[in-house]
Amino acid sequence: MDARLRRVNKEIADCKNDKSSKITIDLVDDNPFHLIGAFDGPEDTPYEGGRFQVDIVIPDNYPFQPVKMKFITKVYHPNISSASGAICLDILKDAWSPVLTLKSTLISLQSLLCSPEPRDPQDAEVAKHYMTSRSSFEDTARYWTMVYAGGPGDKGSAGKAGRGGERDEVAMAGLDKAHVAQFEALGFERAKVIDVLRRLNYRGANVANINDDRVVEELLK
Repeated sequence: MDARLRRVNKEIADCKNDKSSKITIDLVDDNPFHLIGAFDGPEDTPYEGGRFQVDIVIPDNYPFQPVKMKFITKVYHPNISSASGAICLDILKDAWSPVLTLKSTLISLQSLLCSPEPRDPQDAEVAKHYMTSRSSFEDTARYWTMVYAGGPGDKGSAGKAGRGGERDEVAMAGLDKAHVAQFEALGFERAKVIDVLRRLNYRGANVANINDDRVVEELLK
């Protein structure tokens, strides 16, 4: 058995023996070098109550090369791509050390959910939302947690989910329903309005900086 496989097997065993962290690591198709990690969303964050899965690929030179990780569960967070699940975290790049383990790296991802770094974003649009309107950002992140990670949502989430459990695209984009309706009333399609307002970061105090003509100009493109 080579050193890499011994190391990975030990780390998986250590994680299984540690019941307190609630972190799990499972093999994909019995391949010890392709794994799925999972952890609970941290308490007192918009991710609380969710369960988040991470795709893990062990490189040939592990542990001297960093593991490759990306979120499988969709997450609304400045340092995680809302499209691909790619993660902006220093220990997955230059700050990696062979003393780090799969479990400690997953714990670092859990901590990242507690402490976003919007000035060094992976998802620039989400970072703008975070910096423009923190409360609106948290509502959106909580709604994504409910939709994608099995979180409880909040008191308003049941209304947002729509009939039959359908997700609300306005809530998914972190926008105000009244703002979307305002431009829909001008005859523009709902999906187009949502896309434009999201890209313009038409939220919170930033709304005052974007006049209606600018929005209409983008909608007409």
